[in-house]
Amino acid sequence: MSLPLEGLSAIVTGAGRGLGRAEALELARLGAAVVVNDYGQPGRDGSGAASAAPAEEVAAEIRAAGGRAVAHLGDVSDFETARALVDLAVAEFGKLDVLVNNAGILRDRMVFSMSEDEWDSVVRVHLKGHFNTTHFAAVHWRGRAKAGETGVYGRIVNTSSEAFLAGSAGQPNYAAAKGGIVGLTTSTALALARYGVTANAICPRARTRMTEDVFAAIPAIKSGGEPGEGELDPLSPEHVAPLVGYLASPAASGVNGQLLVVHGGMVAVVDRPRVSAKFDTAKEAFTYEELDGLLTPHYASRPAGETFAAAEVLGLKKG
Repeated sequence: MSLPLEGLSAIVTGAGRGLGRAEALELARLGAAVVVNDYGQPGRDGSGAASAAPAEEVAAEIRAAGGRAVAHLGDVSDFETARALVDLAVAEFGKLDVLVNNAGILRDRMVFSMSEDEWDSVVRVHLKGHFNTTHFAAVHWRGRAKAGETGVYGRIVNTSSEAFLAGSAGQPNYAAAKGGIVGLTTSTALALARYGVTANAICPRARTRMTEDVFAAIPAIKSGGEPGEGELDPLSPEHVAPLVGYLASPAASGVNGQLLVVHGGMVAVVDRPRVSAKFDTAKEAFTYEELDGLLTPHYASRPAGETFAAAEVLGLKKG
């Protein structure tokens, strides 16, 4: 019996550690050849000896398990680096089939304390980084379709966040970038569907190097809620990777333009926004007075403190 991703090639960005590493390993386990991208450069180990870059270590781990993988070192927020990344996948494996955008950074600060660089760097790596790789992958798939190839296969899995859904007060840059990624995803899904490509976004909750300060106080617990040594941490990236593998697979051909929350043995499908109320002017155009008479009582009847943010997603858990 063949593996679900056998014969397919994939790129995973930010895959040297944490969530991206788990995703790259899962795609390889399911049969894909993987380009492991990470910004991390070679370093030194505890003895001072040279050590491999994280991306190279993950690629070596995949090869040692019998898979196919190459490493790519570079910052996907750079347009030409993203071009080279997609070119590498095509050169090594003949084509690109799956793009998993995971690379990101955090620069948490309240909006009144945030610097321009803290804003720009997060938006650049997350949102522009997602666009850069998506652009060149889309060029590749569209070019193949335009050349007459039938059955072009393409999967994009983007990484958003519950910070966007819940409106994380201490992460205006991160929440904005992750919201932008959802918009990029739905736009891409509509634009590329005709070429056989799907695009979806996930909101993962995982304990990684990037989020270690955020989740430092949350212990590893069993899925039933009891502390247990040796049990899989509900915030482990391994809870997220199987969903990425599924979305990358042929089985998910009917899933497009969707947003899913995943962590701790749970996957939640997030519905699109719905119009909750509609008001029409009794005249040709609204006046201030008419809007005051309609909207003020409407919002007075709503729960205090309620906004467009869906903070209830933070309470989602298995069971």
